[in-house]
Amino acid sequence: MDFLNFLDFKITDIIDIILVAILLYYIYKLVRGTVAINIFIGIVIVWGFWKLTELLGMRMISSIVGGFMQVGLIALIIVFQQEIRKFLLMIGSTNFANKRKFIKYFKFLKREGLSTNTNIEAILRACEKMAATRTGAIIVIERNNSLDFIKSTGDIMNVEINQPILESIFFKNSPLHDGAVIINGNYIVATRVILPLSNERNIPLRFGLRHRAAVGITEKTDALALVVSEETGLTSYIKNGEFVLFKDLVELTSMMREDLI
Repeated sequence: MDFLNFLDFKITDIIDIILVAILLYYIYKLVRGTVAINIFIGIVIVWGFWKLTELLGMRMISSIVGGFMQVGLIALIIVFQQEIRKFLLMIGSTNFANKRKFIKYFKFLKREGLSTNTNIEAILRACEKMAATRTGAIIVIERNNSLDFIKSTGDIMNVEINQPILESIFFKNSPLHDGAVIINGNYIVATRVILPLSNERNIPLRFGLRHRAAVGITEKTDALALVVSEETGLTSYIKNGEFVLFKDLVELTSMMREDLI
């Protein structure tokens, strides 16, 4: 029967399915943890329903849903503009040709539970110490998207992460304390970095420029940010342009380890 012709698989069909699966995986990673995830799931359900009605030959409902999908394309671009920006940054990363970076794009193939080499404990111990002394700090951890476009605004470094170095960088009388620190892997790669500020109006007024800068860089890339408030002594964790709540440093350590895998 004609409607069973789709069972006649060719090698190109298998490659097509694999590529679509990889694309959907990375789209899901971009929107995971944001309000856009619900929209993404809704789109997948509507698209699946559309293709099912096409397969069953239900022309009327198929044409209605198909028309909705086509007309809604412009609206989707507006809704997902931040996620599309991140996706294009990931595709056009200047470090894509680097072998170590290239492998990171396929790290979902690794065994589950394989931890990152970033010394998260040292970073959070430094944040805890700076929070106790009301020392302001902003730490940005690079993931898949290259941050070369902002590293050039600061001082390039190549120092392995440890607690005393992070504390000394943000010490109030240090010449390096202004701006953000960029971490890649287990190395501090830049200091005094100027970050793009977010234009989001929903950020509470109690948060200053450090928090707005952290929201800005995590909106534009998939980086993670830690901010220690000079006024309150509280540590904030920011991902995908949003503040992530946590009970204590143990929970924050677990969350960061999962985000960096």
